[in-house]
Amino acid sequence: MPYVVTQPCCADASCVTACPVNCIHPAPGEPGFATTEMVFIDAATCVGCGACVTACPVGAIVPDHALRPDQRPFVELAAEYYDVFPHADRTPVALVPPPRRPVARDLRVAVVGAGPAGLHTADELLRHPGVGVDVYDRRREPHGLARYGVAPDHVDTRGIARLFEVIAAQPGFRYRLGVEVRSRADLPEAYDAVVWATGASADRALGVPGDEGVLGATTLARWANGDPEVALALPAVERAVVVGAGNVALDTARLLVGPRVGATEVSVLGRRGVEHAALTTPELVGLAGLEGVDVLLRSAPPEGRGVRERLLTDLAARRPTGRPRIVLRFDAPVTAVLPSGVRLADGEELAADLVVGAVGHEHQPVAHERGRLRPGEYVAGWAKRGPRGFLGTTRADAQESVATLLDDVEAGRLSPSRPHRPRASASSS
Repeated sequence: MPYVVTQPCCADASCVTACPVNCIHPAPGEPGFATTEMVFIDAATCVGCGACVTACPVGAIVPDHALRPDQRPFVELAAEYYDVFPHADRTPVALVPPPRRPVARDLRVAVVGAGPAGLHTADELLRHPGVGVDVYDRRREPHGLARYGVAPDHVDTRGIARLFEVIAAQPGFRYRLGVEVRSRADLPEAYDAVVWATGASADRALGVPGDEGVLGATTLARWANGDPEVALALPAVERAVVVGAGNVALDTARLLVGPRVGATEVSVLGRRGVEHAALTTPELVGLAGLEGVDVLLRSAPPEGRGVRERLLTDLAARRPTGRPRIVLRFDAPVTAVLPSGVRLADGEELAADLVVGAVGHEHQPVAHERGRLRPGEYVAGWAKRGPRGFLGTTRADAQESVATLLDDVEAGRLSPSRPHRPRASASSS
């Protein structure tokens, strides 16, 4: 009874290290780990013990006999991966770096940002005895976009909050919520170092005439998740247009045809060809299996025999049944936003009651060296790499930034801590 991973990976690596037969790849130390869309279980060597199920923090692993019909493509995805990367040598589960010397003194670090980047950074720091971490955020609720920016129907992804709760329960961790920190001058002087882990604050504009009134996809998701900072009064929406062809665009389309909005037709417009679409295969699997909605492709499907190509070919062959529909269109750049919809490059006008932009965030990463701005100040997450990547990418670059910070400690590049009171136990303020 092999097990199957059924969603993009958070790259926590818990399932990898829990597996007694090393059948989950890519593993830490192998090419692609923390940057790939997901990890894969080798059905040929899985012994069905279920250790990975217990270890997975987001509940993404199920036995193959329990897969829903719309989840069956994940079996094929895993088979495709092992056709290309057979892992016959069964390299070590984790390439363990040389042990780092314990921190010789009480090291206090402020992490600014309580989203995934900040919490992964805190977790990496707290693996080292002698380190205490205060996590600041201007909001009174932690978890950032993982709380308010994830699609409401991504229940499994939202389960990452369980992992964050485990991180926050560690000795040496403390929240400082409801505190806005704009520069190091806003922090107490007792900290040895600060890690900036703040994300993007605004949806990127479309950059075409008339885009001033376009609603950002993140703003829409925050509204749907009950973010008290978002006051949004949507009009009655029968037809909508989503500009963008990534995972966020698909999330937005599902939200729009769902009960919160109730649109009957949503057009998802990709600027380039389908072969260049930024949407990931796991998200496409989820969209293709959406119940009660017609999902259609109105572009030529790409050539090829992989799972992704077969899914898109199937969508191109589907016909509407009268249910609410999501229509994917590629090679359809928007050249203007009109009062009644959008205009495409070929002159076609699509009528819409609502236009949503899903083309990324307004955020430029800062210049850094392996996460170091200067000794004592570091960056992680989107502040470091820009608004891209997966949860696994966030953990990987947190590891790099923390390693750089500890290198600076060992090299004596940080000023000694000023005297301070003993740390309190983990708490929230």
